[in-house]
Amino acid sequence: MIKEFQIRTSKSARYYSLGGENQKIKKLWFVFHGYGELAEEFIQNFQFISNENSLIIAIEGLNKFYLRGFSGKVGASWMTKEAREEEILDYINMIDTIYNNVISSIESNEYEITVLGFSQGSHTAVRWLSERKIKIEKLILWSGTFPHDCNYTECECYWNSIEKKIIIGDQDRLINKEKLQTEIDSLKEQKLSFEIIKFKGGHEINADILKKLSV
Repeated sequence: MIKEFQIRTSKSARYYSLGGENQKIKKLWFVFHGYGELAEEFIQNFQFISNENSLIIAIEGLNKFYLRGFSGKVGASWMTKEAREEEILDYINMIDTIYNNVISSIESNEYEITVLGFSQGSHTAVRWLSERKIKIEKLILWSGTFPHDCNYTECECYWNSIEKKIIIGDQDRLINKEKLQTEIDSLKEQKLSFEIIKFKGGHEINADILKKLSV
């Protein structure tokens, strides 16, 4: 008889920072990359909004793999359907550790937190917030939406306290008009209020939109 066993073990995690001086930080960003990306590459999208008052933290998924074949460029992902619940718990715990490490290093007490998830990273960001109820000011889901496996109505006060935006390119290959409308209808059933911002482009971070959101 085949039996499955699970153990808890430690694993090295990686994140990158950009901008910010501890005593001057007024805006703190936690950003989550999409499927097949690496945090070091993803954080480059935010270079033009970084300064001494803005600190960007890009967290990387724990699962690494070759994007093609058995060598070459490497990407990361947050989870798969295999051992799904365990992988979600692993990355939530990992994000907790990084969050606490970053927060404890900031000397200023007057800053606002923005969480941005891109593509697969959108679900990662929302699951973390749903589980931990971290106090933040803004949530931006870019080329992604809210996962359906979270109960938003039972935490209605928490979600209503956050400014929520969904950013979608009009040529996004993964989210067409029909899928977007289905997502909107589902979110309205959960009584989630949010703003949708569309731009001309595909499954990508748009610099002009990001700059406006960073003000």
